[in-house]
Amino acid sequence: MQLFNELKRRNVFRVAAAYVVSAWLIIQVAETVFPAFGFGDGAVRTVIITLVIALIPVLVFSWVFELTPEGLKLDKDVDPARSVVGHTAKMLDRSILVVLVLALSYFAFDKFLLDPARDAEQIETARREGRSEAIVATFGERSIAVLPFADMSPGGDQSYFSDGISEELLNLLAGIPEVRVTSRSSAFSFKGKSLSIPEIAKRLNVSYVLDGSVRKAGDQLRISTQLIEATSDTQLWSRNFDRTLDNIFQIQDEIAGDVVEQIKGTLKISAPEQRKTDPEAYALFLQARHMRRMGTAQGYDDAIALYREALAIDPNYPPAWDEMAAAYQSQALTGLRPADEGFGLGQEAALTAIEIDPGYAPAYDSLGFIAQYHEVDLPLAARYYKRALELAPRDRGIIGSVGMLLQNIGRLEQGLAPIEYTVAADPLSPGWHYTLGLAYLAVARYQDAVRSFETTQALSPDFSLGYYNLGVALMLDGRLADAVAALHKESRENWRLAGLSMALFAQERQQGDVQQKPSGSDATLAELERKHSESSPYNIAYVHAYRGDPDAAFRWLEKALEVGDPGVGGILSEALFINLHDDARWIPFLRRIGRSPEELSEIALSVTLPK
Repeated sequence: MQLFNELKRRNVFRVAAAYVVSAWLIIQVAETVFPAFGFGDGAVRTVIITLVIALIPVLVFSWVFELTPEGLKLDKDVDPARSVVGHTAKMLDRSILVVLVLALSYFAFDKFLLDPARDAEQIETARREGRSEAIVATFGERSIAVLPFADMSPGGDQSYFSDGISEELLNLLAGIPEVRVTSRSSAFSFKGKSLSIPEIAKRLNVSYVLDGSVRKAGDQLRISTQLIEATSDTQLWSRNFDRTLDNIFQIQDEIAGDVVEQIKGTLKISAPEQRKTDPEAYALFLQARHMRRMGTAQGYDDAIALYREALAIDPNYPPAWDEMAAAYQSQALTGLRPADEGFGLGQEAALTAIEIDPGYAPAYDSLGFIAQYHEVDLPLAARYYKRALELAPRDRGIIGSVGMLLQNIGRLEQGLAPIEYTVAADPLSPGWHYTLGLAYLAVARYQDAVRSFETTQALSPDFSLGYYNLGVALMLDGRLADAVAALHKESRENWRLAGLSMALFAQERQQGDVQQKPSGSDATLAELERKHSESSPYNIAYVHAYRGDPDAAFRWLEKALEVGDPGVGGILSEALFINLHDDARWIPFLRRIGRSPEELSEIALSVTLPK
């Protein structure tokens, strides 16, 4: 009992309490902060062990010494009549109280702000790991990535051809149901990067990697290939093909056959047959596809000219017709060609592809897109996509497109899963991460949308409208300063002005300045209407809807219908029109464009996600 009283007198218990509470707070902060600086669990364990060990000398120190006005002194040297242990006790009590308040504040911050983010990350990690385990269970070791072949041509100007050969081999192998083939965008994202084959295989979660090079000089070809077993970094086989361009399809068939022989194991798998055309038309087709994917005005024009050259040689080649349809659609969507003309030419080209081969699935995908955004005929779009799924039920792009249509007919949650599937199957595609961001906006998952658009920017910093949609997602998530900063980076003026007129309005409303005239948001909106009333009436409509001006919003929607703005095709999945949903004019407007609830409920459309 005497020892207990002495421990109490010397404030040992108070020091212990203050130390324990402070140590707990330090450990919690370390667990949160260390991972951000690349420190793992080992560093946190070191902090915990150090704090536990340090407790003993701290207690000994508090027993031996007393804090006096003259500084630290040995307890035995302090005159009991002049001892200030009572004052020290009060200081320690206040210190314990302060630390407890800090600890409780941190606990609340961690519980209500940090925990949800961690939980979301853990759920996403578990989902990815679960998908990886399911992939392994389904395909075993039969997974492969086809890397872009190196261009070894004398002029170094045949990369479109070497890339095209790689992609065609990838598509050929992807036609084998028993083999998992990494998507083009994922495999090609490593082009020009000095990573080892095992590291690439690990990132893509594949067992084999097909690599090679192409040397093209006139009609002469030299194609070198090698198949590598990723885990051991062992070359299983390599071959050189010295042939003419006329033998290109035979070379591809032989490479695919050799790959299948190496990876099929005990299964009876045969290499699929590929669609063939005139070799010269094929080379023009590959060049045209390369130009179209540049996404520039000149690129679209050059691609269409090259497709026409290829079709002049072989007018019965469906891929060239469908790819040309895609080029026309892109021109129509971006305002480089009048919408009626661009979509009309695209529809004609896609229908020609189907006339040549009624079983060519990508052409039905193209027709579904045109029906959705130009003809504004959702039942027709659904019929096209159902046919595409019947022909190619495992096609990632078609599955994602069906998800987009499901959202555009108002089935927002149902449409999300197919798009998430496509992103999981093609995790390094900036385009599909962008589409997923739009899908998250439609279901009001704004933080998820921000993450998707940030991923898009990380994968492709110059992605079209990337900053605009990131800014909108940040704005809807309430991060207005960040939204304005992102929108200022958007290069396309009409979209930048549309985004800023909303984000600035939200800032002014937050600050209570919405009644001040003229305001920054009003001036920005006026500039948008003055410069882009003909090209962007749909965008102007949802700006007014967001700003709480439904009369103006409906006026601009009418103009969007007059000019055939393709944006109307996605009106039901557009988060910025939410303020109009309770307006008495909303359902009648939807009924006029074939999107009333009763009409949409009759559309039969679903998709079964592959395992």
